[in-house]
Amino acid sequence: MTDSAGFPPGLMISAPSSGTGKTTVMLGLLRALSEDGLTVQPYKSGPDYIDPAFHRAACGRASFNMDTWAMGPNLLGAVAAQAEGADICVAEGSMGLYDGVATRGQIGFGSSSETAARMGWPVILVVDVSGQAQSAAATALGFKAYMPDLPFAGVILNRVASPRHERLARLGMEKAGLTVLGSLPRRGDLALPERHLGLIQAVEHPDLEEAIKGYANFLREHIDLAAIRAAAAGKPGQAGRFNLPKPPAQRIALAQDAAFSFTYPHLLEGWRAAGAEILPFSPLADEAPDASADLAWLPGGYPELHAGRLASADRFRAGLVKHAQDRPIHGECGGYMALGAALIDKDGTSHQMAGLLGLVTSYEKRKFHLGYRRVELVAGMPGFDTGDKLFGHEFHYSTILEQPDAPLAKVSDADGNPVPETGSQNGHVTGTFFHLITPQEARK
Repeated sequence: MTDSAGFPPGLMISAPSSGTGKTTVMLGLLRALSEDGLTVQPYKSGPDYIDPAFHRAACGRASFNMDTWAMGPNLLGAVAAQAEGADICVAEGSMGLYDGVATRGQIGFGSSSETAARMGWPVILVVDVSGQAQSAAATALGFKAYMPDLPFAGVILNRVASPRHERLARLGMEKAGLTVLGSLPRRGDLALPERHLGLIQAVEHPDLEEAIKGYANFLREHIDLAAIRAAAAGKPGQAGRFNLPKPPAQRIALAQDAAFSFTYPHLLEGWRAAGAEILPFSPLADEAPDASADLAWLPGGYPELHAGRLASADRFRAGLVKHAQDRPIHGECGGYMALGAALIDKDGTSHQMAGLLGLVTSYEKRKFHLGYRRVELVAGMPGFDTGDKLFGHEFHYSTILEQPDAPLAKVSDADGNPVPETGSQNGHVTGTFFHLITPQEARK
């Protein structure tokens, strides 16, 4: 619970679409501002699980998701209040600036533009100008004009091929009345490594610190940092007491390693703020959950990349079995898969998992699952009772081959259409493919 009468000024780093380079701009900007002596509070607009860890590595401060689809004013206020003590907020958008869901008939519901408008953060649009010159200004002008009341700081030209190319692109922006805050030459070494869910995890990057230093130096050479700092703005925060989500138990054994890392930072901060004790353990290191824990929680991640190691982690699996005899275990997405009977990797090899649920999943038979989830529990899970309504997000490629256990929930997408991945429960063990963002009461 946090008191807040106002939040620092901020900026939203967005783009017309994914793949334009906004993440490298974001990381370089976070580091450059930090090097200049500012305390920077990073945010991610939307339900991304991976980017916040990169943000923290860039500026040394925990990054939080700000999600206007799943979070109501109280929870958004609590997340915004995490900026206490910061000089400036910098948020990274998801997908394109106006991309959201159409629930309630509203264009851009849950989009980066909605977050920026709610917070009063001016948008910096990162525009990939490769393959065009003056025409890029038409794109940028359209984004500025599409929501006239949205504060708009200017553009950063990315992947500029030559001085002539830059001059032409700048001329177009000048004609459109758009401020150019920087121009970044094309460099192949600025791309971050990716895999099927987007970027690799921060802990897996072969040399993340050197990469971020390089991004910061590159930005210093080619953008107007002073103008960017001067563009930061925001709406005054309302005075009040804001609540982060409550912990599902007092002592929580939390799986944390390269296979299990996708936990929303606002949940962990809420658990700690309420006095819960988080006890990390590594399944990949064959560690069992703490014997004194009230709850074992396995987040999402990439178990399909480590299925062989998990299958041979005897102490880990034995510890889960012992814990499940009289205490709850919950798994999300990858954690759910690890609690099942078997996981089939991309090569078709079946690996034995914990066997606490009958779930059999396959990454060989890939199917894309992506989107917000509305949930009504038909059985209890840690921290929640039958009938409770939750909101979350699902993003994976795994296919369910067998699910013999009782369903955990009725699940639908953002528009209310049924989703077959209902989660399951057996004894003290529950699991879902959706990642919990918030209960219904925090969405009001």
